[in-house]
Amino acid sequence: MSDSLRFSPCVQSLQRRKPCESSSGHVSFLNCFSTLEPRAAALVRSPLGFPIKTNNTFQRNIMKATAWSTEDPVQDLDAPVSIELQPIVSEAEFDRMIAEAQQLEESVIVVWMASWCRKCIYLKPKLEKLAAHYHPRIRFYCVDVNIVPHKLVTRAGINKMPTIQLWKDGKKQAEVIGGHKAHLVVNEVHDMINNEPSI
Repeated sequence: MSDSLRFSPCVQSLQRRKPCESSSGHVSFLNCFSTLEPRAAALVRSPLGFPIKTNNTFQRNIMKATAWSTEDPVQDLDAPVSIELQPIVSEAEFDRMIAEAQQLEESVIVVWMASWCRKCIYLKPKLEKLAAHYHPRIRFYCVDVNIVPHKLVTRAGINKMPTIQLWKDGKKQAEVIGGHKAHLVVNEVHDMINNEPSI
């Protein structure tokens, strides 16, 4: 074996770079890492750069922010942070939305909630952020079960609130019942969307 180690060009570029200092004298990792080549940026996010599991909150936050800033060097600054869930107030409106999605061969997310449901209130803003993440590929709607006819609620098979359903081809494909913490429900909805083969 050779006595010297050879590094790939992306690692060499990391070695040549020095930490950037802000006007306050603090080291700024984000500015340095956001300008790296894609391969080097991937290295920064891997266990070779920062450890994934760490007790240091600052280091963990730096890692998350770095990963976000290097995934897409040119981020769309006009992209919405959250999108309001489109309300459905009648059975005819629900049928029209499902038919339109079927014609366009799109999937839609329907959030069944109630104005008196505290978990629904906490969950809604988080789902609106998720809607922005999937915009415009998937549209998110919400139905207040107190407003629409009970016939529609029964037809959708709603027993608990909040219930988040994925509809495609005029049929319910999957659902998540949100009876636990909001961030866990959002993760389940995210997985439900990604597990749909054609999405």
